[in-house]
Amino acid sequence: TITSFTVAHSLTLALATFRLIDIPPVVVEPVIAASVVFVGVENLFGRRLASRWLVTFGFGLVHGLGFASILREMGIGGTGVGVAVPLLSFNLGVELAQIAIAALVLPFVQRWEQRPAFTLRYAPALSLLITFAGLYWFLARTFI
Repeated sequence: TITSFTVAHSLTLALATFRLIDIPPVVVEPVIAASVVFVGVENLFGRRLASRWLVTFGFGLVHGLGFASILREMGIGGTGVGVAVPLLSFNLGVELAQIAIAALVLPFVQRWEQRPAFTLRYAPALSLLITFAGLYWFLARTFI
C-alpha cells in the first residue's frame, strides 16, 4: 500500500515538475482533502477494500500533484537538467519522512489493534477526527 502511493506520487510529481501535466491547485487541493475524508469514512465503517493498493495509487497520483505545486512555489519546475536534482532531493526527502513515520507508527498501531478498547473506541474516534479534518480542509479549499 505504501509502495503504490510512493510510486504514484513520484510519477505525478515528476510529470508536473517537468510540466508534462498541469492541473491547477484549485482542483488538486480539494481532491487531496476528499481523499483524506474517504480514508476516515472507510475506517469508520470498517470496510476493507480488496484492492486497497489501487485506491492508494490513485490517491498518490493526486498527492504528487500537490507536492509539485509546492516545488513550483519554490521556483522549481520546467525542463532541463537543473530541475532534476531539486526534484530528486525533494522526492527523497518525502520518501524518507514517510519511511520514518511508518517505522515509528506502525509497530504501535499493530500492538494497539490487538486491544479491544482500541478497535471499539479509539480507532473510530481517530477516524472521525481524520474525517472532520479532511472535511474542513475540503471546505476551506473549495469555498474559502
